[in-house]
Amino acid sequence: MILVDSNVLLDVLTTDSRWLPWSARMLEQASDRYRLVINPIIFAEVSQRFSRQADADVALPPTVLLREPLPYDAAFLAGKAYLDYRRRGGQKTSPLPDFFIGAHATVAGYKLLTRDVQRYRTYFPDLPLIAPD
Repeated sequence: MILVDSNVLLDVLTTDSRWLPWSARMLEQASDRYRLVINPIIFAEVSQRFSRQADADVALPPTVLLREPLPYDAAFLAGKAYLDYRRRGGQKTSPLPDFFIGAHATVAGYKLLTRDVQRYRTYFPDLPLIAPD
């Protein structure tokens, strides 16, 4: 299974001029070999561009993107990543979405399809990433 980060989905939904080719190709290749997964955090980030949930549901069909809840083990790991972030001087006062996304992929044993690798490599160094070179 592959957890798909919101930035990849938004690249496709917004036809991002820079990232659309890479993101669309990676989604297609990943879906040929794996089940694609999203969680409520990813859904929330992507759904901001829609005025109705029904439209978000159409754009993120559960037949293509399996919807999983965030496991409590992932929430715990996200909290630990956030604590590490704060100790390194991070200024945000609550855990960032990337911590929940990275923790979910980690505890579930998934790969993560993303183009924003810095935070994942820093706080989840063993997480297998599918990312630009």
